[in-house]
Amino acid sequence: MQEQGLNQAWIAKEIGVTRAAVTKWLNLEDFPRPDKLLKLGILLKLSFKQLVKESDDPMEPVVAFRRKGGRKTTQDHLERAKHMGMLLRHLAALLPFDQLALPATLRNPKCSYRYLQQVAEKIRHEINIPTTKPVQFRDIIDQFTQLHAVIVPVLWGDRSHHENALHIHLPDSMTTWVYLNLDSNIHDFKFWMAHELGHVYAPALCGDAGEDFADAFAQTLLFPEASAQAAHDDLSNIRGKGARINRIKDIAREYGISPTTVNLALKEYARERGVESVDVGKDIYPASMNFNKEFNTVSGLLFPQMPPSAKQYISACRENFQSPFFDALQRYVRSTNVSAGFVETVLQLPLRDAMEIVEELR
Repeated sequence: MQEQGLNQAWIAKEIGVTRAAVTKWLNLEDFPRPDKLLKLGILLKLSFKQLVKESDDPMEPVVAFRRKGGRKTTQDHLERAKHMGMLLRHLAALLPFDQLALPATLRNPKCSYRYLQQVAEKIRHEINIPTTKPVQFRDIIDQFTQLHAVIVPVLWGDRSHHENALHIHLPDSMTTWVYLNLDSNIHDFKFWMAHELGHVYAPALCGDAGEDFADAFAQTLLFPEASAQAAHDDLSNIRGKGARINRIKDIAREYGISPTTVNLALKEYARERGVESVDVGKDIYPASMNFNKEFNTVSGLLFPQMPPSAKQYISACRENFQSPFFDALQRYVRSTNVSAGFVETVLQLPLRDAMEIVEELR
């Protein structure tokens, strides 16, 4: 800036932010959002690598995405999520968690079939669910609370976001923040909740290893070996792929999960036990798509009219997900008089919606 004769006031005006925001960037007190960072790089004629130094801070937020379809995670997505994590630090101290004890984690998480079955059996025993009974939403929610994880239900629409769920772990406070998109099919939503619970149990696993473990964990928790064995024995007596698909759908309805989850569990059970496979292969995918059309989205079930008011949204998050997020946010809003921009960033909402939430929390 000095070499080019630029001052903070001019930079702020060109980027469209306050001078105070630029000051915080330069003093390492805050980090620009991806679009602002791009504009700053253009103004200063600096590349991303010249402008941003990769952090080797062990306390840096650890993030993971549950991506939509084949969408790719870019550097912008990562920086945005880490920026959200830095802002969430302001709320961490306001959470009603035990500040003296660390939440439980798995000692050596891995994708071994036998290991995952042992983990699922242990967790189901702790929450008193027999191995052949469905896991309910409340069961998963209770586990999040036990593990100092904060569920942040969000309304991100069906297509506008790169991810269906976002996981942010803050090593300094040992808290985990799990963003779940309410505009999702109810069975997919349950799987993503279980997937994110896997991340909470294994915070040290990052990247593809973390995603693979979380997926395997979710499937095993929701449909463990005992359930797969019973389904296998049942389907062994059914001939014809169409009839088997219909039976898999019935089992999926009973457990409140996707037919895809049931089919994959059947395939892995047969491989592990060395028995004849009864899965229906790739034909399960179109069958699951038709199956999902029978059910509403989570937001459709929670809110009689869309979009909900800020009051309805906040109330649903508190009551249905036992989330302390909005209690902590309300304390922060009232104690600091923070702007709607903070809420816009941590919830990834349009500014107008963020302003309504701030007004409701004041």
